[in-house]
Amino acid sequence: MKAIVLLSGGLDSSTVLAWARAEGRECYALSFDYGQRHRIELERAAEIAERIGAVEHRVLSIDLRAFGGSALTDDIEVPKDRVDGHGRCSSDDEGTIPVTYVPARNTIFLSFAMAYAEVRDAGEIWLGINAIDYSGYPDCRPEYLAAFQALADLATKAGVEGHGPRFVSPLADLGKIEIVRKARELGVPIERTFSCYDPGDTGTPCGRCDSCILRSAAIAAA
Repeated sequence: MKAIVLLSGGLDSSTVLAWARAEGRECYALSFDYGQRHRIELERAAEIAERIGAVEHRVLSIDLRAFGGSALTDDIEVPKDRVDGHGRCSSDDEGTIPVTYVPARNTIFLSFAMAYAEVRDAGEIWLGINAIDYSGYPDCRPEYLAAFQALADLATKAGVEGHGPRFVSPLADLGKIEIVRKARELGVPIERTFSCYDPGDTGTPCGRCDSCILRSAAIAAA
């Protein structure tokens, strides 16, 4: 079966690509240059796609800086030291959606993935959303993906004909430590994945953003 795999170059999406390959899927990796400040991830995505064995790797340019509204696409400071190694926020931040949330990003990405799937006649779209160790983003929840699945069944030619792509999120119920262990099991080159929200000019991870803290704590625990 052919599968579209959303690939950011981070730990989660790289693990998903390796998982899809291990399940015998013919993988078409899709990355986005959306104006993010951490653009080194695109270089890593290309490397990961080649090393894991994607048939094709496409990078689409969508400049979300035109809207801004996120610390990843605007001149907004990336929060540091906001969470502990278990993903728990300070009391002041508890229950809030952080400014690293990019408005409608997953909705935009999945819409392009649906189009790519129709053109490639792919039966699945794999993505690395995770509802346990995530930063509070509304478009990483299972109910969001279920709603998008219903949309895909209505909004595409393949869906109306009864053979639209299924969305696959194998990491949805895994904690970050479990994801690291799965990545190792699948042979993902973890050291080449990149997850930092605010890297330095040379691509050095900051070590203090939500993503860096969760990643380093999980690798150490695993």
